[in-house]
Amino acid sequence: MLNKEYPLHDMNRVFDMIEETIGQGGVDDKCTDEMNLLMHLYAGLPAEAVECGMMYIHGKGAEVPDSDITALHIRLLNLLEYCEKVESLRVIPSELTTEEITRRSGILESLADHEKVFGTQLLGYQYNGKPVESKEDPESTESGRLLLMNSQAAVFACEDIYKTSLFYEDKLGFMAVHLDDEAMPHIKLTRDNIAVVLVKGEGAILKNARDFGIKYDMYIYCSEPFLLHNELKGQGVKIIEDLPEANKARQQSVNRQFVIEDIDGRHICVSQFIENYS
Repeated sequence: MLNKEYPLHDMNRVFDMIEETIGQGGVDDKCTDEMNLLMHLYAGLPAEAVECGMMYIHGKGAEVPDSDITALHIRLLNLLEYCEKVESLRVIPSELTTEEITRRSGILESLADHEKVFGTQLLGYQYNGKPVESKEDPESTESGRLLLMNSQAAVFACEDIYKTSLFYEDKLGFMAVHLDDEAMPHIKLTRDNIAVVLVKGEGAILKNARDFGIKYDMYIYCSEPFLLHNELKGQGVKIIEDLPEANKARQQSVNRQFVIEDIDGRHICVSQFIENYS
């Protein structure tokens, strides 16, 4: 239940009030990310949906029909209640009675319940609040964005998805999940941050990228290619292009890499991950 007086139809002012509270300190580190996530989501809504959020703020949530964005309104109430509690704790009476001490202790303990959702995914979105270190940072456009796309997977068409799956499991160390209940029955292979989807194909499905003048069917970026090269070689995986020595690789125009061939003849390049290197 909210106790402060909020504007009737001005969501921007509501977020100004939240920002004022956060600016005074004493809040959780992720509180700003939570505010930015909610603010960005409300900014993309039609006026009618924003007005529904204002009705929640003014205790009229029961009059709002349930919808896909109800969770957004609830998260906003959670943040507002949190801010009000933080503000109330800043006011310290000159004399603290036992009853007052107990009340303040209860408020303090309840803050954790509000904080546990801060910065977590909402309506499929997550807020990227990474600070930009410099204006020359090539990734500066990524800062402060709402992230909706969570991951991606390569799709490989196969004559026998079970045979291909066994190769990736036994030789390349992937884990397989069979997903026959989806619109496109397939096997999903995962290892570390890599995902591959195997589907049953028709026609000339074994045509690979080399038939179109492209050297590789898939890239895998790897922080330590030497370790992965040794692992796969030990498993008997066919190595099409060996990993060069570190000194020799410095003279090359491409990243340090090696190339393997899977059971269906696809060429997969494993390339040194150098994004964080100078």
